Amino acid sequence: MRFQDAARDARAVVYAGVQADPLVARAAELLADATTPERLLARAVMNGETTDPNVWRAILPGPFSGDTDGPSRDRSEAILEASLRVAARGDEVRSQFRGAIVEALTARLLARRAAPADVRRERRILFDGVAAEIHPYDVTVERPSAAEAYDCKWGARGINPEVLTQLDAARANAASEGERLTVALVVFDLRRSCAARMARLTPPSGKVGLVTLESLDRLAGAA
Repeated sequence: MRFQDAARDARAVVYAGVQADPLVARAAELLADATTPERLLARAVMNGETTDPNVWRAILPGPFSGDTDGPSRDRSEAILEASLRVAARGDEVRSQFRGAIVEALTARLLARRAAPADVRRERRILFDGVAAEIHPYDVTVERPSAAEAYDCKWGARGINPEVLTQLDAARANAASEGERLTVALVVFDLRRSCAARMARLTPPSGKVGLVTLESLDRLAGAA
């Protein structure tokens, strides 16, 4: 089993520009330390229903309530501001930014328990005698005997049979070479939504992990 950078085709070049936008890094930095209610706030705002901050403070008052300490309120306001900047983009660009933010957040959290140099983006996994997948894995942790591969989705609707099959096949191919490869989906959505989506699919096995909005801190090694 070995890793390789994804091909620099036109799609990859355009998306790399989105990934490099400072707004992506800013949002990921804020969300890495956020609480679940703050992450719910970001998800709701980034969906783009309205860009009026007062509407969101009224709909989701918890992160801004008087029971929240000063630093937490400041972080909630910063998350709201960054999320509104994403929401203000056009539909197609907004979708690209949201995906890039989930990937950047995943990489940032993984780097809290793995060596940052081991956490990579947009990588293919190659196996002897097996045709390489066209689509790269969003985030990988490349450590001998304990590698990991993650596909990141903004919402539960992004879960599909193809991505589950690709992840599970990579795990099985690694096992056939005597290697351990942990595979999982990271979905910036509620577990209940993901469970409802998964119930409509037939996963190739029960060995593809699922990390949802409520359990993101597990990526960093938190309980």
